[in-house]
Parts: sequence; structure tokens; C-alpha cells
Amino acid sequence: MTIDAVRAMPVIVPLERPLTAASGRIDRAPLILIDLQTREGVTGRAYLFAYFPLMLKPLHELVSALSTLLIGDEVRPQAIDAKLHARFTLLGGTRGLAGIAIAGLEMAAWDALAVEAGMPLVQFLGGTPRPIRAYNSLGMIRASDVEAGVAETVRDGFSGLKIKIGWPSLTEDLTVVRAARRALPADCALMVDFNQSLDVVEAIRRGRALDTEGVHWIEEPVRCDDFVSAARVAEAVDTPIQIGENFAGVHDMQLALGASASDLVMPDVQQIGGVSGWLRAAALAQTMGTPLSSHIFMEVSSHLLAVTPTCDWLEYLDLAGRVLTEPLTVQQGQITASSKPGSGLTWDADAVTRYQAG
Repeated sequence: MTIDAVRAMPVIVPLERPLTAASGRIDRAPLILIDLQTREGVTGRAYLFAYFPLMLKPLHELVSALSTLLIGDEVRPQAIDAKLHARFTLLGGTRGLAGIAIAGLEMAAWDALAVEAGMPLVQFLGGTPRPIRAYNSLGMIRASDVEAGVAETVRDGFSGLKIKIGWPSLTEDLTVVRAARRALPADCALMVDFNQSLDVVEAIRRGRALDTEGVHWIEEPVRCDDFVSAARVAEAVDTPIQIGENFAGVHDMQLALGASASDLVMPDVQQIGGVSGWLRAAALAQTMGTPLSSHIFMEVSSHLLAVTPTCDWLEYLDLAGRVLTEPLTVQQGQITASSKPGSGLTWDADAVTRYQAG
């Protein structure tokens, strides 16, 4: 197949449940919806998450500009990835928005290939759709609000719940964690996420305090690219340390694992390099014997985790459901990839118009 056109549509979608982290509040999801159209009439789809509305315009412009370089090229995801990355060599690589934009186009190309083959992406990659255990992902909540989050988690059958912490004091963190642990069933895992809010000394202090609180993992306690400090925390704290959503490609993950910066990894498909980057990350995790979970993007992550040898958890956080004709659903706390060709993304035209940005 040959790429004929690429359409990038910026939308800002209200979140059903706003997220608060130590660094701020997110109540809307700024997304770029990508349609990669081929001369053969097949369309591949993907979406990107810009995190904050002010990042939406530059990300949209990058996707649009890069897509012009692909018109007339064959739909070959790895060749697309290599061609576009080569454009940024003189800038020192593709960290940040450039890498994200390339990943979106690469994901859309993989989707087009699977659609053309008439297979779900997981099957096109050599696997089969299967239920993946998922955890419910919440933001920072006060102890008084824990019961509502736990009730939702139990109602939907999740076997895991993640809450964000990093309150001004350790006492506040422990109060929330203890309230959640008391309210959750004994067999439901409780994860906590500091979102990079601590320095290494405080991370060790709080991590050791959490060691006796029944926490399944501690996520991103220190700056995401400080693998030396993360390794110090992992060495000093008994609770498993989880990082990876900010790995800017597989090389970052290799450096992190080489430094023993974490016990677990959770790459983000738009940060790790799209489908191709994820497959390389999954192979690396298998080599190192490291459990691998996903970070957001559950529609495509459910396909990719199903072909990941060390598959662990899928993060349930619905960013795009309001602009999809068939959002993913939770069944007894598990997510199964769409059985439709490709990754199963189909835009709801009315919703796209309603939430269109700019």
C-alpha cells in the first residue's frame, strides 16, 4: 500500500473523572486523532495525548508537517520510523514532541497494515486477543474520598487500584494509603504513584514508610530520567519500584534496566516509539526477566500486552472513549483487545466535531 494523505484532527475531550497529580490537575484530554489514508482505500488510525492544551497546537503542527514527508511512500512502519527519526539527528534525537509525533504516524501505519490484512493488530503481530488484567487508575484523592474510588474499583471487578500520592507530608500520604488499603478487598493490589515529586532522600524515607503498608508498587518516586537516584531508591526500599512511562525510546529503558533503576517497567506506546518501539521494549524486558505493564493508551496497549512475554498489568484510564464509536469495556476487571481489524479505533464523527479544537 502507498500513503496518499494524512489527516490530523486536534480535539479536547472532557475527562469523565479529572486527574490530580502532584504537578497539577488534568480535567481534559487534548488529543490528536490521526487518519493515514492509502491509495488503496485503507485508512490506518491512531491518537496521541498532548497532556495539556498548550501542547496541542505544536504537536498538531509537527504531525502535519512530518506527514507531508510520507506522501507516496509505502506503508512500512519501520521504514517510516527510520526516515522521520533521521530528520532530527542534528537536533540530538527525538525526545519530546518530535518522538511522539513520529510514534503516532508509525502506529497509524501498523493499524493500516492490520486493517488491510483483515486482522486485529494482536493477531497481525502473531498473537491472539486475550483478557489482560487491568487496574483502575485514579488521581490524588483525600482519605475522605477513598471509599468512592474503591467502590468503583470493586464494582467493575478490578484486581488493582492505583492512586497518586506526593502530598506535602508523609503523614498525609500514609493516611490516604491506609484508608485505601482498609477499604480494598485483601486480594486487590494497591499501587501508588509519586509522579516524580520527591528527591532521592525523601523518596527513600517515604518508600521505607510504605514498605509495611501493603503497597504493590511505588511509581516514579524521583525525576524520570535520573536513573542513578531511582536505583538508590530501589536498593533502599523493599516495595517494588515502577518506572517507564517517560522512557523516550528503548535506549532509555536499556539504560534504566542496566542501572537497576526499577524492579518493573511500564512503557508508554507514544513515548517508547509506537508499535515498533514497544516490540523492542518487550523483547528487552523478556531478556531481563522484567514484568512489563502499559501506561494509558489502553486501546492499542491491550493488543501489545497480549504479545508481550512478561505481560503484567494494563492501566485503565479512558482518554479517548468519548470520540470512539466503540470504546473498550471492562469485563470482570480485565480488558480484551478489540477483535475488529487493526487496533479497533473508529472515530465518532459527531463527537469529533463537538470536541474539535481550534
